[in-house]
Amino acid sequence: MSAQNSKILKFGSAIVIIVLALGYLAYTGVQESKSYYVTIKELRGMGDGAYSKRLRVAGNVVPGSIKRSGTNVNFALTENDQVLNIVYNGTEPPPDTFKDNAQALAEGKFGRDGVFYAKQIQAKCASKYAPQQQGKPASGSSNMSALPKSANSPYN
Repeated sequence: MSAQNSKILKFGSAIVIIVLALGYLAYTGVQESKSYYVTIKELRGMGDGAYSKRLRVAGNVVPGSIKRSGTNVNFALTENDQVLNIVYNGTEPPPDTFKDNAQALAEGKFGRDGVFYAKQIQAKCASKYAPQQQGKPASGSSNMSALPKSANSPYN
């Protein structure tokens, strides 16, 4: 085998090793970052599979269940008469919209003790996007007919 062929073989082998290593890293990264969305009822029915997967659970915050201690929060979510206790130990405090009866989404792992351990929580603000009540103008809107008309405007 010539020196030229030896160099090509070494270079090709290095490329294959690098591609395989990058493929492995990409695969394991995707496996670790994906999470499954389940309802509280589905979570309780998953059996042992619930303890090994990263999950997302949504529901309404049970009124009076929020207990804060710095960035740690204990609370309960309810959905269709099912209640799930949640322990959030995050690096950031919960959002301002996280209140009693708010819709919330918790992402984390389900413990064998029946408690969901969340690493992230999100809360929706239902009132912010509520439909406009009849008879009331939308906030921020103005009465355009009260504006003076310009003589040069093509829209008069």
